[in-house]
Amino acid sequence: MAPGSEADEALSPSGMGFATACYFAWGLVPIYWKAINHIPSDEVLLPRIAWTLILILGAAAVTGKLHELRPSGAGEWRWSLLAALLLSTNWLIFIYAVQSDQIVATSLGYYINPLMSILLGLVVLGERLNRAQTAAVVIAAGGVATLTVRAGGLPWISLALAGSFALYGLIHKVRPAPPLGGLAREMMVLLPLTLLALFALTLKEHSPLLEASFSEHAYLSLAGAVTAVPLLLFHASTRRLPLAAVGMFQYIAPTITLLLATTVYGEPFTASHAFGFGFVWVGLIVFTVDSLRRANARNGGAATPE
Repeated sequence: MAPGSEADEALSPSGMGFATACYFAWGLVPIYWKAINHIPSDEVLLPRIAWTLILILGAAAVTGKLHELRPSGAGEWRWSLLAALLLSTNWLIFIYAVQSDQIVATSLGYYINPLMSILLGLVVLGERLNRAQTAAVVIAAGGVATLTVRAGGLPWISLALAGSFALYGLIHKVRPAPPLGGLAREMMVLLPLTLLALFALTLKEHSPLLEASFSEHAYLSLAGAVTAVPLLLFHASTRRLPLAAVGMFQYIAPTITLLLATTVYGEPFTASHAFGFGFVWVGLIVFTVDSLRRANARNGGAATPE
């Protein structure tokens, strides 16, 4: 979204609709992966990559954006590969966590994600934190530390999800790419690895993916839509809303995920969880209020939700 564009001046109803739909979809995604529990995450990842590529290429063709697939230079492919490896790692860990009844951990990861992005901006881009941002990071770090001490180990799933997606976002910050073309290139560089992994499965004595029924493969073909549609909705929302407003919507997803984990799938949410999550939530409130305050100052009050 270009600075000073009309989208920066007011909250677009269509933008809010796209953002709400996007984060509701992401929040409900565990239901999809939970239904294919018997196929391990490393095997489920392969059709996800393949079907996402097929769907994105189709969308690019229909919208006349196939030219976006052409990178501006040879170095772009290296950046696409790095971004793709981070994204696929994030997908793999997420699916593994859902299948192994650790959905609460994924929720924590995506609550931590924006604060992890702040730290990367500080360390990699040389950005400076104001007092509120510093307080938000310190408070959230206290929550992670609390969960670590009480669990007897680092919440590695949460940190890996937050870290991998924050790094993925960092790459798109320093090397921006068009939504369709960028994602298509990322899936294209993963395709040879995906085919190699599929070939390796044929050499195994037992592969739940290769032994899956036609209906199960049909179900897995939906992985492209499950992956790509929320991403496209996200990009549509960022073109119509201030980034501070988009940031407000992003907490819909981990909140829905947390509710799913505890009410539908019966995962425990203990006093230790509540204490650690509480720190993270306070940090996020501080961060969000500060973001809205600064957006309000930049846009003369128009960016602040009613």
